Amino acid sequence: MDHVDHILVVDDDREIRELVGNYLKKNGLRTSIVADGRQMRAFLEQNSVDLIVLDIMMPGDDGLLLCRELRAGKHRNTPVLMLTARNDETDRIIGLEMGADDYLTKPFSARELLARINAVLRRTRMLPPNLTISESSRLIAFGPWRLDTTARHLLDAEGTLVALSGAEYRLLRVFLDHPQRVLSREQLLNLTQGREADIFDRSIDLLVSRLRQRLGDDAREPTCIKTVRSEGYVFSLPVQLLESPA
Repeated sequence: MDHVDHILVVDDDREIRELVGNYLKKNGLRTSIVADGRQMRAFLEQNSVDLIVLDIMMPGDDGLLLCRELRAGKHRNTPVLMLTARNDETDRIIGLEMGADDYLTKPFSARELLARINAVLRRTRMLPPNLTISESSRLIAFGPWRLDTTARHLLDAEGTLVALSGAEYRLLRVFLDHPQRVLSREQLLNLTQGREADIFDRSIDLLVSRLRQRLGDDAREPTCIKTVRSEGYVFSLPVQLLESPA
């Protein structure tokens, strides 16, 4: 039997979530709707979904907090499309930093939302073979650094915690899972954000620059993340898996 994508819509506006839910169902998607973060958590405890449509402006736990929570838990790889009533670039940037895969401003057409959902799902499934983020190791060592993948903590040689944003963590995980392998900007964008790069998209370059700063890597003569001209980036340090879960 063919798989039918399951979409979870989280929005406190009853009219919007019912309209969206009905439209998506009419267009061949299995759709569930909930009103807030509490209901979302309860639903995800019992069900798996292929994508979450998540409103930012909700009472109680807002969408940004919920997106960060999703990215830190067992649903870290589930695509998230965020909705907001404000056309605020700051919200968009923060949403993407928290790990959202796309962003749509209200008011929107149901047809555009459907197109965005299908595009995110398509991009997520277009990852090159053998390029996935592994969850097999809890502690990863590289150079003087240790990354705890359960707590999502980066520790330096003295054991001091170095804060990483959600986007920086995902980029580092991709590099650690594929060391000594040249990864193109398009591959990195797909793996970290689930979307394709356009000709003017420099977000990966900016993210690499920020991650280099976190690692104390000199951009002029990097030892961790090296630039491969006209191709992309390569993580050059040896990587060791120190501990696996029981």
